[in-house]
Amino acid sequence: MYRSHNCGELNASNINTEVTLAGWVQKSRDKGFMNWVDLRDRYGITQLIFDESRTDKTVFELAKTLGREFVIQVKGTVIEREAKNKNIPTGEIEILVSELTILNSALTPPFTIEDETDGGEDIRMKYRYLDIRRNPVKNSLLFRHKVAMEVRKYLSDLDFCEVETPYLIKSTPEGARDFVVPSRMNEGQFYALPQSPQTFKQLLMVGGMDKYFQIVKCFRDEDLRADRQPEFTQIDCEMAFVEQEDILNVFEGLTRHLLKEIKGIEVDKFPRITYDYAMKTYGNDKPDIRFGMKFGELNEFAKHKEFPVFNAAELVVGIAVPGAGNYTRKEIDGLIDWVKRPQVGASGMVYVKCNEDGTYKSSVDKFYDQDDLANWAKATEAKPGDMIFVLSGPANKTRAQLSALRMELATRLGLRNPEEFAPLWVVDFPLLELDEESGRYHAMHHPFTSPKPEDMALLETDPGKVRANAYDMVLNGNEIGGGSIRIHDKATQQLMFKYLGFTEEEAKAQFGFLMDAFQFGAPPHGGLAFGLDRLVAILGGQETIRDFIAFPKNNSGRDVMIDAPSAIDESQLKELHIQVK
Repeated sequence: MYRSHNCGELNASNINTEVTLAGWVQKSRDKGFMNWVDLRDRYGITQLIFDESRTDKTVFELAKTLGREFVIQVKGTVIEREAKNKNIPTGEIEILVSELTILNSALTPPFTIEDETDGGEDIRMKYRYLDIRRNPVKNSLLFRHKVAMEVRKYLSDLDFCEVETPYLIKSTPEGARDFVVPSRMNEGQFYALPQSPQTFKQLLMVGGMDKYFQIVKCFRDEDLRADRQPEFTQIDCEMAFVEQEDILNVFEGLTRHLLKEIKGIEVDKFPRITYDYAMKTYGNDKPDIRFGMKFGELNEFAKHKEFPVFNAAELVVGIAVPGAGNYTRKEIDGLIDWVKRPQVGASGMVYVKCNEDGTYKSSVDKFYDQDDLANWAKATEAKPGDMIFVLSGPANKTRAQLSALRMELATRLGLRNPEEFAPLWVVDFPLLELDEESGRYHAMHHPFTSPKPEDMALLETDPGKVRANAYDMVLNGNEIGGGSIRIHDKATQQLMFKYLGFTEEEAKAQFGFLMDAFQFGAPPHGGLAFGLDRLVAILGGQETIRDFIAFPKNNSGRDVMIDAPSAIDESQLKELHIQVK
């Protein structure tokens, strides 16, 4: 037995108990006649004491050779600690060591294994197994485990069945690029890694499983950023004989359950807004509603006033920033430069100070009088002491720019409290979106999303106005989940493929197995997938997901720890009939 207790559980009630502990040396403090060593494992830290007057000489001398991160086993007696440490659970006791075994020596680590480390992100990712020993990363992984267990508990209690689906599947067009895997036994042919288990969960509904879920890895070969990884994890769910309201109720319940069990927070309201309202009011389809700053459209009050910039614009739109009326000219100019950055792309910005006395001062006073600016304040719900920022240009582009500014200002003003949670549903998405380059429509979600029954006729006359029977769950400005009611009959699915530009032959080649299955009695069904990585990060109060993933990739999609991806042996390439130039 390597240990009788872990390093986080001993306390004053264990005094005079003989114990065996094992773990890593966090640090040591050698005072010559006395040596203290902090022993660490996953559960905590226990202080060891080697006393020249009480410890065997051989053990005492061996303790002087211990370095950081040595793996050791000790036996000894729990005694009361003279200088108590109230910051750790074991701070009242220490172990007077009688036996010491070095299980493994260790090189000096390239960064300190402390909560506040001196290691940069690159070096910590290269030595991720050392980084995991640090409390912030370790606790993030334990937190992820807790969330996943609560998900399984909640869904299992509702009679969902967890079913595994395959990783080696057929490549299908679902928006992002597939990762492909060559088949040695089928020359010239390839598997794809699933972007989601979409078709399989639909087939499980055809198979009569009724309620399915899976916490599953998915893969997309796309450009990365801080909150994306080439492999990510979904809470994937599907239900038969349901309508949209049934699904929203179940997963609203799951979100409530997680907020209560994980964060101790009761959330009663889950507002529901349409996609069109979200875009018009917040400039994006995943709005953060922890704060205001709703958009105010100003075309009615800003055009035809001899200001050519606004007159030529498709949309003039502004937001009122609370308490920003005292911004200096330097601060305003800094924000103007911020929106002009290539990442945002605005050509400029107009501002209006809402003075405490009810008057207004703007950068366009030459063109607009006090009554005009009062109308702007009314449209943006600005109050005395606020600042109105106004952008103009093409409608969609301008809304996206103002949305970026809104989020930046909220961050600077401290309005995005990570311990406050504001979920909502966004519903009534467009079924199709037009690719301006190709002139073809693409499914906004995926080809199996059902149109709203009342919009079916528009597929012939105005496809862009057809609404999808689709919904997204948004939490604190992040889309954490989305889904839809599926098409469950062959005729409607064939019609959908037609409007997506698939020939009958292409549709059969890509999705013939699903179409065939629909002929054997497919029930009405629908589902939803939550992004587990992102959900865990938000619940953990973070914007990025890397620290909640045991072995993440960097922004180039590389695992710098194991040096992947990498070249493979020429003999492997030959077996796979692949030639690398």
